[in-house]
Amino acid sequence: MTERIQEIVAGLHELKDVTSVWAVADERVARGDAAFAADLGVALAREYGHAEPLWQYRRVFDHLLRLLATTAGPGNVTEALRLVSSPEAAGRKRDRYAASLLASCRRPEELAVAFSGHASEELRACLVHELALRGVAVDEEPGIARWARSPHWRYHPLGWLPLTRSGMEDGADLPSYSLSGSSHSMPYGPSDGRPYGQTGGARVPSAAEVTTPQSAAALSSAVADWAEESNGLFEARVYDLAGPLDAGAVPAALLTLGLESLAGAGRKKAALSVAACSPAQAWRVLFVAASTGGAYNSGSHGAYGRLAAWQSLAALAGVADGADAREVEARGHECAWFKFDARTDWFEQVAWDIGLAALSPDGRRLAVLAATDTD
Repeated sequence: MTERIQEIVAGLHELKDVTSVWAVADERVARGDAAFAADLGVALAREYGHAEPLWQYRRVFDHLLRLLATTAGPGNVTEALRLVSSPEAAGRKRDRYAASLLASCRRPEELAVAFSGHASEELRACLVHELALRGVAVDEEPGIARWARSPHWRYHPLGWLPLTRSGMEDGADLPSYSLSGSSHSMPYGPSDGRPYGQTGGARVPSAAEVTTPQSAAALSSAVADWAEESNGLFEARVYDLAGPLDAGAVPAALLTLGLESLAGAGRKKAALSVAACSPAQAWRVLFVAASTGGAYNSGSHGAYGRLAAWQSLAALAGVADGADAREVEARGHECAWFKFDARTDWFEQVAWDIGLAALSPDGRRLAVLAATDTD
């Protein structure tokens, strides 16, 4: 550890502003000394990376990782990997974040070093699927293909996902990163559907709720951490219908199910809005919800966001356990999909409001997922 690093570590807890530390690291990396940034990050993690780390540590460490990941230069990727793979800083959440950063900012050939040098299996798995989401043929990419095709990680949670991006995932909303921050889209809020007015003409067969704890958990995969880590809540339900439900009668059916999220909906001041959507649009909503999180959490990032989106989509479509991604996609295209919202007391109506419904091909099963969060 150099004397300058020792000085920064010793005085970090007294700083009211950490931009001076950022400036030191920026200047050293600009001169080609990426190792300084990684060494500083490891030293800070050793000293401050405990259960409740200082805000100064969190901000400096994140800056160092972003600096190495987003700045072009020889050795920067290698040093970024060394930083997040050090025992003092390693962790599954950090691996997911680092993989998203690197895949967003680096060419695939630059990232091949992760599959031969310092990197955890978790980070490698996340990188594979972050790259796949960006359209990279990882099973053909030199330096990555051998690991991606190897069977040793088939039992990893991400091993269920295909190595190629499906048509459902084309145009996935992925964050863009810079040294100063990140940005991403939010396909939430009011739907583009027309306010639904009850006319009495829609035939709605009786419905029996058949939700189980297992099906509710699967349905809510994409939004579970809104409730666990933020201020959110969700409603996930499945109904068997006594007779076939016409897709045009879905808005009327939603008002008969006793959904907490739609309590009071249908009245003038709580109008229900419903719009048909494609399965790809539904997947997009689920993916952004899972990958970017709610008001007070950062989500699962691309790889695990991808997995959670498919899990929720599969549950909404009624796909049996054990099906592969191709079966889920095929079933998804057979279902009728809808987005909905209502100005009820349940929805927070801030920025994070989701309403999705899927009607089975035979019209006898309707699955619903609603979620809301606020800051």
